[in-house]
Amino acid sequence: MKYAIGIDIGGTNTRVALVNENHEVIERQQFRTDADHPANTVAAIKEVTDSFDVEIVGMGVSCPGPLDLINGIVLDTPNLHGEWHGFPIAEELTKATGHKTYLQNDANLAALAEAVVGEGKDYRFVQFLTVSTGVGAGFTIDKKIYIGAHGFAQEIAWMCLWKNGPHHGEIYPGGIEGIASGTAITTRAKAAGLDVGHAGHVNDLALQGNLSAMQIMDDAKEYLANGIAAIIEVLDPDIIILGGSVSLKTEGFVEEVEERVRTKVFPCVRPYVKIRRSTLGEDSGLLGAACLAFENA
Repeated sequence: MKYAIGIDIGGTNTRVALVNENHEVIERQQFRTDADHPANTVAAIKEVTDSFDVEIVGMGVSCPGPLDLINGIVLDTPNLHGEWHGFPIAEELTKATGHKTYLQNDANLAALAEAVVGEGKDYRFVQFLTVSTGVGAGFTIDKKIYIGAHGFAQEIAWMCLWKNGPHHGEIYPGGIEGIASGTAITTRAKAAGLDVGHAGHVNDLALQGNLSAMQIMDDAKEYLANGIAAIIEVLDPDIIILGGSVSLKTEGFVEEVEERVRTKVFPCVRPYVKIRRSTLGEDSGLLGAACLAFENA
């Protein structure tokens, strides 16, 4: 039996998993990410990987974007700071552990996991979107990640859909992440005077008939549907899979977005609109990272 290591580096925690060639997670460990000093996180990853006494074919590492996927470098991801920016994570992990390491962003790897073992395993062209703290996406063709000419394909957070629309952080006003993400939904609700802690609270108020909450949730679904319809018209995927807390924890969200998408594409395309929930949960990034290592091995 051969094994790969999947690594998911987040702004708060890093998770490391040992995955076998049947894509089963055998063991996983988690520890705090040093969000300023990557060398400390690399050392902690090495300590974990050294404890795996099996044949390792390689390692895949998931990290929030934007990334230089061509050269395996972290660029200016907002959840990692200081020495992380410009850090050649793939090269440094390869040197530290002795295992060849491949870098991808978290959404791309979740897309790969969906294409290999998830809802997209029976399809050739698989589109994935995560709607959670932010909005990210990944696209696979024949179980291989499509990264584009410069490695930035599917970086959709700034996809501008609403002139002078809402935004948060550095997101361009009217960008999809500034409208449909959980952060955006909560920020807009608070600006409207609602006492909420997360997007689920906003949806609860919408279901209770609060007009401001209803408008915010309607905007999130409508503009997300606009973005997905545009993706369908450009890429013609077999299936679109939605993950992330907003998609998975908001009752009826996926079904309503699918219904709206059908109204926004050519009539001849409507029979092929297929939007499904992710079933992989929080392991999608780890599984995708391991799939990437197996693929390159």
